[in-house]
Amino acid sequence: MTDTLQPASMPVVFIGMPGSGKSKVGRGVAAELGVEYVDTDALVEERHGQTIADIFANEGEDAFRRYEADAVAAALDTASVISLGGGAVTTPRVRELLSGHTVIHIDVALEELVRRTAGKEHRPLLRDDPARVLAELLEARGPLYEEVRTHRITSDSSPVGDVIAQVCDLLAPMTVIEVGGESAYPVCIGARRPAHQICRVFSPATQRLLIVHPDGLSDYVADIVSDCEAAGYLCATMTHPDGEAAKTVEVLATGWDAAAQARLSRQDAIIGVGGGATTDLAGFIAATWLRGIDVIQVPTTVLGMVDAAVGGKTGINTLAGKNLAGAFHPPRAVIEDLRVLTTLPAEDVRAGFGEIIKCGFIRDPQILTLLRENPDAARDVTSWHMRELIARSVQVKADVVSADLKESGLREILNYGHTLAHAIERCENYQWRHGEAVAVGCVFAAELAHSLGMLTEADVDAHREMFELAGLPTSYSGASLEALLGIMMSDKKVRGGTLRFVLLEGLHNPRTVEITAEQLRVPARKVGIHVD
Repeated sequence: MTDTLQPASMPVVFIGMPGSGKSKVGRGVAAELGVEYVDTDALVEERHGQTIADIFANEGEDAFRRYEADAVAAALDTASVISLGGGAVTTPRVRELLSGHTVIHIDVALEELVRRTAGKEHRPLLRDDPARVLAELLEARGPLYEEVRTHRITSDSSPVGDVIAQVCDLLAPMTVIEVGGESAYPVCIGARRPAHQICRVFSPATQRLLIVHPDGLSDYVADIVSDCEAAGYLCATMTHPDGEAAKTVEVLATGWDAAAQARLSRQDAIIGVGGGATTDLAGFIAATWLRGIDVIQVPTTVLGMVDAAVGGKTGINTLAGKNLAGAFHPPRAVIEDLRVLTTLPAEDVRAGFGEIIKCGFIRDPQILTLLRENPDAARDVTSWHMRELIARSVQVKADVVSADLKESGLREILNYGHTLAHAIERCENYQWRHGEAVAVGCVFAAELAHSLGMLTEADVDAHREMFELAGLPTSYSGASLEALLGIMMSDKKVRGGTLRFVLLEGLHNPRTVEITAEQLRVPARKVGIHVD
């Protein structure tokens, strides 16, 4: 896992409550990055020849907020690290000015804010009953911080240097994970406009692009189109239905028609912008158009970033099952813009943890540690924790896929929890999210391994604990074992009519095991499945 040498998106703006440490952190980050530091409160005082307290006393808060907005506008014209006053976000003009910039919210608990601001006479709003005032300010300003921030860093009583280190890591240039093998490619992870990376990875002969995406991402895609056209590429777009409804023969044929209308040659490329269904579909269109052209994947969901877009699997569903028609077609690159995760519904973020936690159980225990130690931060899409969880999960998949692209052996371990998960999805007509089904599938696999003496009861409990921490289900009662088994017998791991499951022989030690129908009965009951 490496970082590219691109500079961070500048300017970088810090927001937060009085006492959150914006100034100390801002100065430290500016020093680390080697850029200028601007404190808008200090800029207001310099411009108007008065302290903030004097402006409040002599001219009132309204005048100060006008001066402050002017200072913010001036500061944003520089390539600096900028700290705003705690109440700057209450001004609509300031919130408008911050749009499109890198804005980091330093979030501090109320009790810690009270401790930090005790006895600070230079804060005019906190002179009387600071605990009450801070609580009221936090309630009023909290939603505004959430509205404008692109990242959130939590700060407590730990040294300010720890916070500076977290911020610098967050602002580090794009994290690049290399997927090796015959068709090697980079996975680029960061909070950046994706087109800047996309245009770097095209073949020199590429001229035309077809961007495949769901309707709901039209505004996001419009920015990609604008950037790519500005770079000289001819762009066409194709929209598709949401979710698994996109993965049909009919939609695939629509993609071929769109490629023809866009006059894509073998030197041109398709870009998939969306969740896992989009990247599966876009990859399959690219794999089959003119017998294979380049595809660049731009996943916009947690699940897409950690799983579907990485690994080169493409495909659609059939009446017989999920992803049964497809091809191995590695992308030219995967570009992961973490900013887009702020637009996701909470349930979609939650579902992405099905694959993240799976990676923790099969390969990387640090994933489980990060979630266990701070589940709230782990689930926050603007946090350092989320970036680290995504990068670690991608690294797990990259390591496996690099050694076994076409699932001839090692790659099967990535299917941990998936044998039952795919059957649940099919029984629920794909109304269950993939990550939800994977969570149940992993707990089922753990119960199965326990029944075979491969895992301890504590290991099974750890599975339930981790998925429940992420808010994912650990049981299922929507179909009988008989119905699920009928679907599982179509699983791609079946050999000679024998069902095979990826199981753990001790945590982080996966292997594929042949299983009989009778052996499924006890673990099925343990997860709530009806057994005749």
